[in-house]
Amino acid sequence: MSETDSKNKSRDYDVVVVGCGIAGLSAAVTAMQAGARVAILERAPLEDRGGNTRWTEAMMRMKSESEVADDFESHFAENAGHYLDPELVSEAAGAYENWSSIVKVLGFADPELISTFADNAGKAIAWLKTFGVRFDFLPGYFITTCTSRMGPVGGGLALVEALAAWAEKNGADFFYRTTAREFLRNEDGAIAGVRATGPDGLPFALRAPATVLACGGFEGNPEMLTQYLGPRARYLRPVARGGYYNKGEGLRMALSAGAAPSGDFGQFHAEPLDPRSGAPEPIVLVFNYGVLVNKRGERFIDEAPATVDATYESITRVIHEQPDGIAWAVFDARIDDVPNWRSCVRSDQPPVRAGSVAELAVALDVDAAGLRATLDAYNGACGDGAFDPLRTDGLATSEGYRPRKSNWARPIDRAPYMAYPIICGNCFTFGGLKVNTHGQVLNTDGDPIPGLYAAGETVGLYYGTYTGATSVLRGAVFGRLSGAAAASQASQARQRRR
Repeated sequence: MSETDSKNKSRDYDVVVVGCGIAGLSAAVTAMQAGARVAILERAPLEDRGGNTRWTEAMMRMKSESEVADDFESHFAENAGHYLDPELVSEAAGAYENWSSIVKVLGFADPELISTFADNAGKAIAWLKTFGVRFDFLPGYFITTCTSRMGPVGGGLALVEALAAWAEKNGADFFYRTTAREFLRNEDGAIAGVRATGPDGLPFALRAPATVLACGGFEGNPEMLTQYLGPRARYLRPVARGGYYNKGEGLRMALSAGAAPSGDFGQFHAEPLDPRSGAPEPIVLVFNYGVLVNKRGERFIDEAPATVDATYESITRVIHEQPDGIAWAVFDARIDDVPNWRSCVRSDQPPVRAGSVAELAVALDVDAAGLRATLDAYNGACGDGAFDPLRTDGLATSEGYRPRKSNWARPIDRAPYMAYPIICGNCFTFGGLKVNTHGQVLNTDGDPIPGLYAAGETVGLYYGTYTGATSVLRGAVFGRLSGAAAASQASQARQRRR
């Protein structure tokens, strides 16, 4: 639908979907396949459509096209929440219909939702394949890994373009450069669509018996980031362009309508970025083979407690706590012993190079005496064990040296030296809405809010630590579930009108 179309009149649909990433498109297409007439709202212009999905490799924690990775559910269980009441957790082991209202809206990743996620992951991939998307165990940006991952050939962009093309061909109305601002309500209080503003800034109404919020989190909203994460949010930036469009209106609308919050509102999925780069997801994931230093030239963390895919998030968050929220990954000529190490760096900027430690300190604008003292102490603590870049080799610094380095600890004393600056990127925020296994948004008493569904980043599922390679998959799975439920509700509403 053209942006120049008049939008000042109310339009009627079966399902309104807010968001055009994998979650929104999965919901919209699923609803359309069930016979629903669908409107899709997208804040971005057409050329940027797709949210964070458009810019990601979209890796998925799967060991085959039909089976999730062996550690899928256990990783969620280990990171389900913080200091949970064991009595409430034990209640969640029973049938969902017997859960109390406080358990239904408890701030944790409940087993009902995670098992539904795991059970439907393979089905979602099979469904995506029907649109021509191919999946494979593709080379990624991790040299060493702790789990199995596969992804769509062509990354997230392939998912967006395949589903959007099908939706366009089959009659969906797309509203680009359009933002949902508030809910419409029926006389009985049920959600009845949204009031939105388009490119002209004028409000218009999209009415429907079912609305799906799939509009991401709030990583593109400095005010909300500061509200939930504190003043150090000033040092954060979205990992990719899609994140800038996620400003949290959907969450605010739902919370104001009585929705139960879920997910870790004080946390986000952190990735180590090169701040000099404007490339999509300019990550630096090779620091485990060198050392990390702050502006004082000091080490502040074990760079390699395990494989980098299992530890980069927690390490990046500590980088965020350093002066001015920045650190440098420092290497010497030995980095070339790591095969294909450049595949772990997606920045389009070259490393800072120098012929000596003193020159490197000047180039990085870090404390020269501090850097020299740090490297001297670190080099003296390195042992003589065998180095193996392709597995955790146990080559650690000596006892008593702090902070220790648990693996790949080799001296940094062989010119030329080089370094990458690293800041903490905000891939997506964890705070979202509580839903049931049908994607229905729950109110704070644990009851579904009539007419309201959510999927993707808008759903709060993560606590403390991100279960890697599950976000795009989450969007597809819960997008399909919410889209099917929304279409069913719309069908029932049509039947009542007859």
